[in-house]
Amino acid sequence: MSSPVRFSPRWWLRLVAELLLFLVFLLALEWFMTRHAARGPAPALAAMQTDGRGVDVRSLQGRPALVYFWATWCPVCTAQQSAIDGVLADTPAITVAMRSGGAAEIHGYLAKDGLNWPVIDDADGAISMRWGVSGVPAAFILDADGRIRFVTRGYTTGLGLRARLWLAGLGV
Repeated sequence: MSSPVRFSPRWWLRLVAELLLFLVFLLALEWFMTRHAARGPAPALAAMQTDGRGVDVRSLQGRPALVYFWATWCPVCTAQQSAIDGVLADTPAITVAMRSGGAAEIHGYLAKDGLNWPVIDDADGAISMRWGVSGVPAAFILDADGRIRFVTRGYTTGLGLRARLWLAGLGV
């Protein structure tokens, strides 16, 4: 019969130190990737969606909301679709397709996966530049007053987005 494995206090200390170092690295990477992103009050965003309806970021005020930048040519955006679709089902949101072709191409891309998102076509990247988006996917979490509380770039889980939306609702 073998004896149980025992870990020394030194082993545990090293594990905690390595985990903290890894967390600091992840936070620094997130900061670096979003350093040019808009902060504070959400920049102006009033445009026509590809379905012909107008949308304005000010209409999202009143509860936490999501402004999501993505692209048809982005493999990470494709991997994140189901998480975004789940959040869009019950969260006020605007989605912006960055340099993704015209309305027909965007709708075709969404339709092949059974998605029906309201989307703004940012054909020339002007909206993305105004929001400081340098890569996709990028998600801006707004609080009920329309202030940007969180910015993410790269893959984010549905749980991660919902946690940020919840924190934005608390005013964190």
